[in-house]
Amino acid sequence: MQRSLFLLIVLLAATGWGQQSSTTPSLPAAPFSQRLPSKETVESFMKHWFGYDATITWQVAQIQPAEAAGFAQVVVAMEKGGQRQQMVLYITPDEKHAFTGEVIPFGADPFAPARKELATSTTGISRGPATAQLTVVEFSDLECPHCKQAQPIIDKLMGDFPKARLVFQQFPIEAAHPWAFKAASWGECIGRENNAAFWKFVNAVYDDQLNIDPQNADAKMKEHATAAGADAAKAATCAASPETAKAVRDSLEMGKQVGVTGTPTVFLNGRKISAITTIPYETLKDLTHFAESQGPK
Repeated sequence: MQRSLFLLIVLLAATGWGQQSSTTPSLPAAPFSQRLPSKETVESFMKHWFGYDATITWQVAQIQPAEAAGFAQVVVAMEKGGQRQQMVLYITPDEKHAFTGEVIPFGADPFAPARKELATSTTGISRGPATAQLTVVEFSDLECPHCKQAQPIIDKLMGDFPKARLVFQQFPIEAAHPWAFKAASWGECIGRENNAAFWKFVNAVYDDQLNIDPQNADAKMKEHATAAGADAAKAATCAASPETAKAVRDSLEMGKQVGVTGTPTVFLNGRKISAITTIPYETLKDLTHFAESQGPK
C-alpha cells in the first residue's frame, strides 16, 4: 500500500511496531461490562480528525474491550483514493485520550498465551506434520492486497523450513473487503475436501484479485476452484451453508482472541509478525530459526 494514508494516520500518533495490524495480547482481558465508547463518539472523533478531506472515508469496524485491562480497542477501516488501511485505536478508561501503535506481550515467556491458544484452537487448512517443532499460523484475507504480497514470502519460508507446519486461518475483513467472506467460505470448503486444491485456489484468487468484485465473485470462485482440481459444484453448496459461515466466523473470533486486527498476521510458535512484507527476509529467517529452536513447548 502507498504511504499517503499512513501519513494521515500519523496525524494521530507515530506508527508502532507493526504497519498492517496491531495488538498481540498477553495481559488479562478487560471485563466486557466495562464502559466502551459509543459508535457515535468514534464517528465524531474521526470527523474532527479527518473531516477536512472529503476523499477520506471510514467505517467503524469494531469497538470492544482491549486486552490491556480497562482500555477499549477501536478498529476503523479507512480508505482514500482506492487505498485501504485499518487503524487501531486504544482508548483510555476516561475516554479523553487515544493511542495507536502496537501493544506487545510481556513476561518470562511472552508468546506463551498466544502459542497455547493457537495450539488448541486452530481449525484452518494445514500442511506439514502435526508434531512439528515449528508451527506457522497465517491469518489471511483473500481480498487483501497485503496478503497477496505476503504469500510468496510465506511459501519461501516454508520451503526453507520443510519440517514446519503451516496453518491457514481465514480472517476476512468485511468492512474493507466486500467479497472476502465469500472467498473464505469457498476456501474453507475446498480445503476440507482437497488439501492440494486449497493451496492452488488461494494463490489463484490472490493472482486474480483485481478482476474479482461482489457481482462476479461466485463465478470467479467456481472458475478457480475448478482449475485447482476441486469439485466446484460441491464447494458452492458448502460455501453457501450456515455451517460454513459459522466456521469462518469462528476463525475470525479465534483470531481476535490472539490479537489479530488486520491481515496478514503470522504467528511463529506464538510470536506474532504483523508486518511480514516489511521485514528483510534474512531477519525473518532468523526469527523463524529462533522460534523453531524454542520448540512448541
